Amino acid sequence: MKLATWNINGIKARIDALPEWLRQAQPDVVVLQEIKSVDDAFPRAPLEDLGYNVETHGQKSFNGVAILSKRPLESVTRGLPGDASDEQARWIEATVTGEAGLLTICGLYQPNGNPAPGPKYDYKLAWMARMEARATALLALEEPIAMLGDYNVIPQPEDVHDPAAWAEDALYRTETRQAYRRLVAQGWTDAIRAVNPVGERFTFWDYQAGAWPRNKGIRIDHILLSPQAADLLGTAVIDKAVRDWEKPSDHVPVWCTLDI
Repeated sequence: MKLATWNINGIKARIDALPEWLRQAQPDVVVLQEIKSVDDAFPRAPLEDLGYNVETHGQKSFNGVAILSKRPLESVTRGLPGDASDEQARWIEATVTGEAGLLTICGLYQPNGNPAPGPKYDYKLAWMARMEARATALLALEEPIAMLGDYNVIPQPEDVHDPAAWAEDALYRTETRQAYRRLVAQGWTDAIRAVNPVGERFTFWDYQAGAWPRNKGIRIDHILLSPQAADLLGTAVIDKAVRDWEKPSDHVPVWCTLDI
């Protein structure tokens, strides 16, 4: 099974690129972030025409996540537990049945948190704490689980073109990386680093200051696998070439394969 995550930075802006990438890459399951659309306005037809079941958790003009799956999506839930007052659309869960068993998919879009320090950064850290609690509960199931999405976390120096320049950014601040390490230390495997343990690996290049042609990137889109899913990991790839497409997102797809 091929699993992918892509922050498309607006479904309307990427309504041509997304189906084209789906035709080329042929993922079984894709989680999307920043769809920037309410559920009723999400353009489902071009994706359903390609054989995908579509579930969304949208929000007008901001945020929003979705799951696309060639297999039926079951037990779909929306919203990260732990704060009933949180109206931001950043988390969606579902289960899919593979040829060899069940897989839980969590699609997520963590808060950016800038400017930091400040209220937005406080919200980011609180959201990460809620995610850590949810991840603990999921691991207790002792089943194959994948948490995919835009984490807005740069985990280590190899994941950023200039660590010093990002030292006080919310994506790389010490508190952010500590929260991410606590999450991973529960027993999750970073699919990209499991397959590519050394060297630069970027998933985002800003639109500004020639970041893409100068390769001034960061790695913030991650696939974390439970031990039961990590045992099934095949390959893991950052689809960097998509950043060079016409009207690209500032993120590129990241995908892995699981023998399930």
